[in-house]
This record gives sequence, C-alpha cells and structure tokens, in this order.
Amino acid sequence: MGALPASSALRVRAPVLEVFASIQGEGRFVGEPQAFVRLAGCPLRCRWCDTPGSWAVPAAPRARVRAGAAARRAAGWATPEDVRAWIEAVEAGPARTVSLTGGEPLAWPAFVRALRAELGPRRLHLETAGAHPRALAGVLAAVDHVSLDLKLPADLAPPEPLGLAGDGEGEPHGAAAWAAVRAEVLTLVRGRDACAKLIVAGDRAAAEFLPLLEDVARLAPELPLVLQPVTPVNGVPAPSAALLEELVNAALARGLELRVVPQIHRQLGLP
Repeated sequence: MGALPASSALRVRAPVLEVFASIQGEGRFVGEPQAFVRLAGCPLRCRWCDTPGSWAVPAAPRARVRAGAAARRAAGWATPEDVRAWIEAVEAGPARTVSLTGGEPLAWPAFVRALRAELGPRRLHLETAGAHPRALAGVLAAVDHVSLDLKLPADLAPPEPLGLAGDGEGEPHGAAAWAAVRAEVLTLVRGRDACAKLIVAGDRAAAEFLPLLEDVARLAPELPLVLQPVTPVNGVPAPSAALLEELVNAALARGLELRVVPQIHRQLGLP
C-alpha cells in the first residue's frame, strides 16, 4: 500500500480510481441513472468481490474519468473540488445523483463530508460494507442515502487493514465481531433514508442467513432489504431459485420489506 500524502493541505484528498456515469445496478435505486465515484482502499476480502482492483491504495493512483466511450487519466489523489469537476465532465445531461463507492468510502470520512459541501443540492449516496460504525456515524449527516451491505462472516477472509494514520477503528473478523458491528450500523441507519443488501452466494444454506434477517427485523424493521444474488465470480456460484425462495419466505415471515434484485449493470454489460 502507498503512503498517504503528508502535507496538511492534502488531508481532505482521497484516492480516486474512476468517475463515470451509468445506471445504478444494485439496491433500492436500481435502474436510476447516477454518477459514480469509486475510491481506492478496502480492508475487507469478500470472496465474491467483483472489484478487487480497489482493495489497495496505490502510492500514485491514476483516476480514470470516463465520459461515454472517451476516457482520460488524472492524478488520483483528488480533492472534492476535483471530483465535482469530473462528475460534471462525465454527465451528458442534467445533474445526477452521485453514488460514492469503492473500495470502502468509510476509509475516507473527512473526504465524504467535504464532498457533500461541493455537491450542493444534488443527492449523495453512500455504498458501504458497514464495517466501520464510528466512521459511518461521522458521515451520516453528509449523505442522503446509505446502501449497507450485509455480509456473512463465512464469506470473508481475514481483513487486511489499510494502515491509514489516525483511523484507529479496525475491522471486524469472525462471527461475534461482525454481529456486534452489524448491530451498531443497523441501529445507526434505522429511520433514515437507507437500504440493506444481503449478498447471497449459491453454496450457502438458507439457515446461515437467518441471524442477519433476525438482526434487521429486531434493530431496523422498516429498513428495505434487497436480496442480491451473486453474479458468478471467482468460482462462487449464483444461488438457486430454491435458495432464494427459502430466503424470501424467511424475510417475509419476519415482516421485512423485501426485493430480490440481481446486479442489473452486470446483466446489461454496463460499468
């Protein structure tokens, strides 16, 4: 991993991998045209991750700013002002909602807050794994929507901390640690504009997901829940119709608001 720039003038910069306009393929706003900002850096190691190139923080990242078929490269340690200009450059028409994704944007909470100030009235959506409740609490006032992943601990290899100076929160590992963190983040998003995505791989049993459904029903029962079948990757298979049906019935039995949505952008061949 590369070192964070040392100058105090760079403290609200973040490593940007790409900025582009596309269609939201996941979560509550699936199908909505949005502008996407992908940051580098994620300490988690999900076995079905489809963006492993976002895990590391390069010493000198290069942001790809893609407008349609045209793309250009720029220095990736970017300010919120840089990112606002790039967003405007990739939009062919009216201003869109901005989806901040990664990597893990909660590795850069000061940047999230500073970007909010740059975007004016447009909506800012946060895509997060929900592994850092303290960072999440610090950015909730700056975002308009939180799309929160719910992950089976069994789907995660041991985390590889980014080692960012001053973050200090650490990452959960193991079922007990994830249960505690999950309780914190579900409590934080309760009553807010948010949704939860439960990623479903085909080689898991429905019973493994029941503690996660129970936590949502107990801690944030009004939170919309999206069952997201895995797009096959790294040898991880998509779930069967029978597994999905079993999970749908379990969620409905607990009174949850539920949708089943695959990764639409993958189905359409979009970024």
